[in-house]
Amino acid sequence: QVQLVESGGGLVQAGGSLRLSCATSGMIFSSNTMAWYRQAPGKQRELVAVITGRGSTNYADSVKGRFTISRDNAKSTVYLQMNSLKPEDTAAYYCNTVGLGVAYWGQGTQVTVSS
Repeated sequence: QVQLVESGGGLVQAGGSLRLSCATSGMIFSSNTMAWYRQAPGKQRELVAVITGRGSTNYADSVKGRFTISRDNAKSTVYLQMNSLKPEDTAAYYCNTVGLGVAYWGQGTQVTVSS
C-alpha cells in the first residue's frame, strides 16, 4: 500500500527557514507527480507546489521565490525547502500523490511561523 510520511515541521520565527520531507513507499516513486498542500485553521486546503516525475515544478503565487520543491528518486522522497517564512505560512503541510485515480495523503506536519 502507498504510504506518505511527512517530517520537518516546527516553530520558526518570521524570516526563518524549514525543510519538509515526505518519505514514500509502496509506489513507483520516480514516475509519480508529487505535491505539497497546506491547510490553515478555518481555511481550505491549498496547493503549494508540484513536481512531476521529470522534475518540472510549479508553485502557488504566494510562495514563488521563497519555496523550492525537489525530489530524490533514489530515496523515494520529496522535499519542500521553505525560506523567508511569513506568519501567513502557518499551516499543516501535507504530501500528496495520485495513483490510478486514487489520491494519497500523508498525516501532515505542522509549521508555525511566529512574528
